[in-house]
Amino acid sequence: MSNKLAEIIKNITRDQRIFIQGAAMTPKFLVDAMCQDYKRMSNIEIIHLHTEGEALYTQDPYRDTFHINSFFVGGNVRNCINLGFGGYIPIFLSEVHLLFQRNKLPIDVALIQVSPPDKHGYCSLGSSVDVTLAAIESAKVVIAQINENVPRTHGDGIIHISQINYSVYHNHPIYQATTKSATVIEEQIGKHVASLVEDGATLQMGIGGIPNVVLANLTNHKDLGIHTEMFSDGILPLIKSGVINGKYKKLKPGKIVSCFAMGTQELYDFMDDNPSVHMKEASYTNNTGLIRMNPKVTAINSAIEIDLTGQICADTIGQYQYSGVGGQMDFIRGASLSEGGKAIIALPSITKSGVSKIVPFLKEGAGVTTTRAHVHYIATEYGVVDLFGLNLKQRANALISIAHPDHREALDRAAFERFNEKF
Repeated sequence: MSNKLAEIIKNITRDQRIFIQGAAMTPKFLVDAMCQDYKRMSNIEIIHLHTEGEALYTQDPYRDTFHINSFFVGGNVRNCINLGFGGYIPIFLSEVHLLFQRNKLPIDVALIQVSPPDKHGYCSLGSSVDVTLAAIESAKVVIAQINENVPRTHGDGIIHISQINYSVYHNHPIYQATTKSATVIEEQIGKHVASLVEDGATLQMGIGGIPNVVLANLTNHKDLGIHTEMFSDGILPLIKSGVINGKYKKLKPGKIVSCFAMGTQELYDFMDDNPSVHMKEASYTNNTGLIRMNPKVTAINSAIEIDLTGQICADTIGQYQYSGVGGQMDFIRGASLSEGGKAIIALPSITKSGVSKIVPFLKEGAGVTTTRAHVHYIATEYGVVDLFGLNLKQRANALISIAHPDHREALDRAAFERFNEKF
């Protein structure tokens, strides 16, 4: 560790709360330096959304010094939290900033990664604005890793060098996310979901096999827009072909609106100094009142399991905290209220081990991410059903029709026992 970096890290001492910028912009150089100096520190609380890279603070011997209190549970912190060495805060992504602004979680130090300052002294937060700007504005001390590989993005994520208390230059490639080829089941689900997308729709979707299949099946569509929580490489071919142009969006027409992005270098190169990409705060992108302003908002989200009444569990496996609430409800509600909008939950009918994801009851301890009053479309490889306006018995019948055939008889019996009536 350089002498300068060692001096900077001394701002982290004891009994402090440290915010770490997330996703592809995780400032690993600063995080590792903090961990290396752990013997000088005590009782440090770490807060963040999803981060990438090795989270040393969750491992021995560091976790005696650092305690994670996360707004989202990614793979690098999952075991730590479920073993009781950290905590998870259930919260909508649209409301995380309020914890800082209302002094519920005052921040002592924010660790961020930015582009070099331009000739006017302004740096970019790159591909991850989300709640970082609110954290910077609330933090007593802001420490930045300045990296020339960070894309300069338009939107909210522009901060002046004067807002940074301490900085260190360290160039390295930012995190790249690659998606595996879609499975046969994902291909089937993606095609079903794509059939629901109309011309002129405004899309929200994440990263992974199903979203990529959906996008790949939209090549003959027209005038699609993007207002989403995050995006990845899957949108690039549709932008190049003109399918995605944001023509009919009411809010920032012609602009791709998101609060973070994660993908390959091609994606980051596309984002760099691109005025058609607006990286906004999560309080903006995930604001239901703003989402609903766009036409035909089509929100595509996933689930771990769904019960026969339509309750969606998307962040736990029983009592095991797998991910987080995130922005699912923000967009489910926004899409439902949008004129011509569609809120879609897409999931395989079974797990890799053959267990049904459509179940009579959610597992004991499971969290309800989306309530049965909010759920509309459900898609599996066996088709799509719309639960909006259906009573509990009708919902069970509809869901059984898209369950895996091997499990339909058992689900039928469970529905009969619950509602005391055969369909």
